[in-house]
Amino acid sequence: MRGKNPTNNPVSLFSRVSGVAAAVAAAGFFAAPASAQLEGVLEEIVVTAQKREESLQDVPISVATMQGESLNALFSGAEDVLALSGRVPGLYAESSNGRSAPRFYLRGLGNIDFDLAASQPVSFIVDEVVMENVVLKGFPLFDIQNIEVIRGPQGTLFGRNTTAGIIKVNTRRPGEEFSGYLKGSYGNYGTTNLEGAVGGSLIDGELSARASVLHRTRDNWITNGFTNQKSLGRYNESAGRLQLMWTPNDNLTALLSHQNRSLNGTSSIFRANVLSTGSNGLNTNYDRDVVYFDGGDNNPQSYQSHGTTLNLTWDFDNFSFNSITSYQQADGSSRGDIDGGVVDFSSTATVPPGITFDPASIIFGNPALTFPGTITVDSVTQDGADTDQLTQEFRLSSNSDGPFNWQVGAFFFQSDLVVTTDSFASFGFVSRQDTQIQQENTTWAVFGQTSYDVSDRLTLTAGVRYTDDDKDFRVLQFGQLWLDLGIPTFLADPINVSDGQTSWEVAANFSLNDSSSLYSRFANGFRAQTIQGRDVAFLETPTVAEAETIDSFEIGYKADLFDGRGRVNLGVFHYEVDDMQLSVIGGAGNTNQVVNADKGVATGFEFEADFLLGEYFLISIGSSYNDTEIEDATLATAPCGSGLCTPLDPVNPANAAQVLVDGNPFPRSPETTHNLNMRLHAPIGNNAELYVSNDWVWYGDINMPLYEAVEFKTDGHYETGIRLGYMNHDNGLEVAVFARNLTDQDNVLGFIDFSNNAAFVNEPQTYGLEVAWEFGN
Repeated sequence: MRGKNPTNNPVSLFSRVSGVAAAVAAAGFFAAPASAQLEGVLEEIVVTAQKREESLQDVPISVATMQGESLNALFSGAEDVLALSGRVPGLYAESSNGRSAPRFYLRGLGNIDFDLAASQPVSFIVDEVVMENVVLKGFPLFDIQNIEVIRGPQGTLFGRNTTAGIIKVNTRRPGEEFSGYLKGSYGNYGTTNLEGAVGGSLIDGELSARASVLHRTRDNWITNGFTNQKSLGRYNESAGRLQLMWTPNDNLTALLSHQNRSLNGTSSIFRANVLSTGSNGLNTNYDRDVVYFDGGDNNPQSYQSHGTTLNLTWDFDNFSFNSITSYQQADGSSRGDIDGGVVDFSSTATVPPGITFDPASIIFGNPALTFPGTITVDSVTQDGADTDQLTQEFRLSSNSDGPFNWQVGAFFFQSDLVVTTDSFASFGFVSRQDTQIQQENTTWAVFGQTSYDVSDRLTLTAGVRYTDDDKDFRVLQFGQLWLDLGIPTFLADPINVSDGQTSWEVAANFSLNDSSSLYSRFANGFRAQTIQGRDVAFLETPTVAEAETIDSFEIGYKADLFDGRGRVNLGVFHYEVDDMQLSVIGGAGNTNQVVNADKGVATGFEFEADFLLGEYFLISIGSSYNDTEIEDATLATAPCGSGLCTPLDPVNPANAAQVLVDGNPFPRSPETTHNLNMRLHAPIGNNAELYVSNDWVWYGDINMPLYEAVEFKTDGHYETGIRLGYMNHDNGLEVAVFARNLTDQDNVLGFIDFSNNAAFVNEPQTYGLEVAWEFGN
């Protein structure tokens, strides 16, 4: 067991890492301004992690930001939101739903559930509005001011389902000055990325607007070797945002925003038997450009979404009142050949040369020719979601320069989600009626936070929030085949769960000098109870997990060094999750269930540094370490289908078909992440430059399922990107060539373990040319 290894003991590890924090703090405290004579300083970073604008270095929370050129470079090849993964320490992201439903992890805490009704402990917030459902989280990123990654529980100000933290997206707002940009890129696979924005004053001093648009496409580039057609991999995505800002007087600011998205393309690509039993490396069945699908209709995916938000702010002499009202809606579906191969009951299909096959695999009691390799379950499914949410927040906050600052507020959330599952595609049926389930969620909360400057050097912060959360689950209809066969009526029983929880935080920030500080923070939060009902489509009962609660402690050091030419942030944390919600996915029974573990514990750190070396070279580095462990002596799960993998966990003495997961790391929790960004430029003339930028991300050990097996562990995955360009600061013109996944790494992101050792992988190497023009202010 990991927990019995003294070198992995959370207390001893926390002591060691705390010592590192103290040493770095001491070094910063006594550091001399050795580079005071050099020109140029790092730009100050302003964040809104506490719902007010503050310098990043003054916030007693572990926060990382992405903005500007380094952020835009991630999307040169028309990448989706998953491009954020690993770009700041402790952040990981993946999806088995194509470009529609990302899953995020912070400090090792996330949810591996692929279902469209799954709840996540990482909240995704766009312009102060939570995007609760996973489909809403996939809205493309463009015309962005910055992205804040706020680590650790944020229950006081942001509510439930923030036990791991928050990804907070702030788009560019309208301004008085006429400004905008146009950008276009073209790359391999017919990849295009077109985007632009324009904004300015419509009525001088009173009404301004900003319109932003995006269009991303890619051609089919994956050949289906079964049909000999290049028929997978495409997407066509368009999105737009229109904002109007009205300031009729000095007191009132009204911001109205509307956004739309349309996505059509290919969902995730599962590849049969590309992992061999006893190994976690891709085998000879793997070819990035070729798959063998006999079902799934080329894995189509289609989603549409729209949302409208009204943000009103009244400024008075000593306080401000803020109202944020938002409605968001999304609907669509994805279909997939989940087994990732060919199941031919006629045994007449031609097996391609070099591909392993099984001439007589037994499927549903009948022999079949399968390839690549042995496939034991013929699996094709389609899932769709139709979701809408209404949110309302009222907030009253102090607006003064005094030592005492405060904010109080109330929050309301209501959502309706209908998930439709076609569970008959595997059997070759065209269903007259699919299974539909509905989940309704109503939440309200009240909260308050205050901070007090005890002295010029010490600031104390405290906050509390009470949340009431209510969920209803019902089966709207069953698949017609199950009705024809006669289903157990207990499956249709509705479910209601509700809970009230209090979250809190206390923090202290102590300035060592004008350029460095120490902080500490205790915080408590919770993830609301979860109902998982996808298995109803396969005649299984829904499962319910109780609310999980987290107690977190962190200490940190922040410093601006070398007269503003260096910046260092270090955070050390330890947290415990009681009644930890975990998802049991796949396995021999091919289930999708939620369970509660007694406890989950984690200890680790994040380190970030930026240095301006000389006049022309900027380097940013980041690193994180997460030591996570499930603590539940009796929690057990069924591992992979018979003979598919090599489980490493002890067999459950109460059920030989299961293994015990006590002591395992959190699923899909990278033990380490490292990132590196470098930018070197050479001036040309008075106000132009040639530049080259290079970014890297590395991941350490990742155990993908709830159980441990040799085949489903990854280690040492990395990706790098490069950009070479010319930028003219006078006329705003930029021309660059770029490459993403420059070394064309084949990184396994997920797996299928109930039918065969299938996997899905990262995006391929993309490269191209980009031209951009920024104009106005």
